[in-house]
This record gives sequence, structure tokens and C-alpha cells, in this order.
Amino acid sequence: MQSLDAFAGGKLAALEAKSLRRWLKPTRRHDGAMVERDGRRLISFSCNDYLGLSQHPQVRAAAAEAALNYGAGAAASRLVTGDHPLLGDLEKRLARLKGTEAACVFGSGYLANTGVIPTLVGPGDVVLIDALAHACIWAGAQLSGAKIVKFAHNDVADLERLLEAERPLARHALVATDGVFSMDGDIAPLDRLSQICARHDAWLLSDDAHGVGVLAEGRGSAALFPDAEIPLQMGTLSKALGSYGGYLCGSQAVVGLLKTRARTLVYATGLPPASAAAALTALDLIETQPELTVQPLAKAKLFTGRLGLPDAQSPIVPVVVGTADAALAASAALEALGFLVVAIRPPTVPEGTARLRVAFNAVHADDDVIRLADAIAALRGATA
Repeated sequence: MQSLDAFAGGKLAALEAKSLRRWLKPTRRHDGAMVERDGRRLISFSCNDYLGLSQHPQVRAAAAEAALNYGAGAAASRLVTGDHPLLGDLEKRLARLKGTEAACVFGSGYLANTGVIPTLVGPGDVVLIDALAHACIWAGAQLSGAKIVKFAHNDVADLERLLEAERPLARHALVATDGVFSMDGDIAPLDRLSQICARHDAWLLSDDAHGVGVLAEGRGSAALFPDAEIPLQMGTLSKALGSYGGYLCGSQAVVGLLKTRARTLVYATGLPPASAAAALTALDLIETQPELTVQPLAKAKLFTGRLGLPDAQSPIVPVVVGTADAALAASAALEALGFLVVAIRPPTVPEGTARLRVAFNAVHADDDVIRLADAIAALRGATA
């Protein structure tokens, strides 16, 4: 329809004018940190495959064998016929990793958060969300119909103030945060958040998509705070585990409720067997090779030390440049030098904070990390 095309075209033109239009760029990944774009090989510092396990021979072999044995897809919702045996095995392993009674596997991390939150809260409840939490947390809260309140990033005093005002008015309260923030790389103060939630009878949900596999010998950000009570531990299989999917670890009662009422599980096809098998093998490697899990953070600290930045807290280091145009120009300049460091622009990050999001991998060579840091230093010096 002409009106629909006119609407879409106008939106695209407005985004282009602000350097905010996105383009898909076919990218082939190779062993190690290498990728191929437009016929050129680049060293990628933009992948979330923090341990390089998506390319690991054992992980790939497990995925291939599962596809041969069980088929390419789950073929139905888990509540119909899509609950293949590997999913139960995977849930037991995830619960063991996180120290919880049970786990529930979803088709993706986005589906996990948009399924979990509306299952637990609704009209008459309140969800308090860290200002920099991932988009899928906000989406899940919006779908729930609960009141949504934003608290300042990692600001426990602001959260307490808001809970004091909002909790008496709500039937239930849920506090949601990233464990490791995906665009800033910093870590939520889960110990203090847990204490505040306990005082106000609020349920704490931590999204640990970027912490599992790379912090606390692979157990994730929650394990950095052993005394914290985090009843809802969400994560993904698609970052350090090198596969695809999402999960929620919690009590038997919570997981039982999710498996019968979470709409993104009830009405979605189950995770493919190959993805579950790959994640299971990745968990084996993490448990048996704890030395691998420390490498991404070590590379990140080498980078921040070389640039004179504060010590990295996770494998994610933001280099904020300001405008979208500046971020795109910096990314293009690095690509010309053989590095892939994708520019991150609004609305993914706040206005005025467009950045290079540098993600470190266990298989990055130290020399390449140093070369990237020196290249970024040269770019910053040229624009100073």
C-alpha cells in the first residue's frame, strides 16, 4: 500500500538524516577471532562469543551429532512434543551451575525475559528497572501491565527511595537489572540490591547474559556475591556458551509456574536439539577448563591498562565518542586497519554516548589487543 510505503520510507529517511539507520552486513566467522566481510578478513572485537566456543571442535561436533540423532528442529512447543531429552539435561546442568533448584530453557534470552516478567507480575504490581538494563527487560515489563519505575544506574540509594514510595502501593514488586551491563561492561551491586529487596519484599531478577562463562570461574556475576539472594537468575546460551537460547534459574515452584504459564514457552517451538547439545558441551568445557574463563577479562584489562582507562570489570569495554557520526567514523577507520569494532548508537545507548563497544575473547592474541588499543589511542588523539 502506498501509505504504508510512504510511512516506512519517511521513517528510514529520518533515521538516515541522523546517522541512525541500521544495515545488515553478511559476516562469516572463522576459527579464532577472525571474520570475513566484503571479501576482507578482520579481527573481530565485536562478538559475544567470549570463550570462542561457537567454533570449538567439540561443541560443533555435539551440535552436528544432535541434529543427526534428533532432527534439525524441535518441531513443536515444549508442552506438545518439542520437549526433547536434551532440554531436561540442559536444565539440570544450568541449575547446577547457578546453584538453584531448577531451570527453564527458552528459545532465546529475549523470549526468556519477555516470558518470565509477565508471568510473575501484572496490573497492581510494580517493576523497578535499572536505567541501563537490556531492552528485553523493558519489553517484558511493558507486556506485564505492571507499573514501571526506572531507577538510576547502579544507584542503590535511588532504588531504596523508590521502593519506599512504591512498595506499599503494590501487590508485588520486582527489581530487574543486568548482572553485567551489555553496553557498559560494569557489574550490578547485586549484594546491596539483594539487601534492599529483602527489606521491601521485592523479587530480584538479574540478567547474566554477559557474565556466565567469564566471571567467577564461569558461574557468572551472581557468584561474585555469594551472600546475595537472587531468586530469578536469567541468562543466555548465545554468548560465552557459543550456542543459542535463554534460561531462567530459580526455585522448583517458580520454574513450574513458568513451564505452565510463560507465553513465550507455551506458544513457541522448543529450542533445537543442536543448540541444546552445543550448550551442554560448552558447559563441560567451562567446568573442566576454569583457566579458559579468566582469559576474556584478562584481555580486557590489558586493553584498558594500555589506554589508561579504569580497569575492565568484564570482557566488555566501552569507548564513548559522543555522536553517531563520530562512532561510525571511528569504526570505519579501525576497519581500514583490519579490526572490526562496530559502532553502537542510540537508541541502544543514550543520546550523546555513541561508542565503540569492544568485546574481548579468550582467543584474542595479546599483540592484537595492544595494536587495537594503540589504534584507538591514535584516533582519540587525532580528534582531541
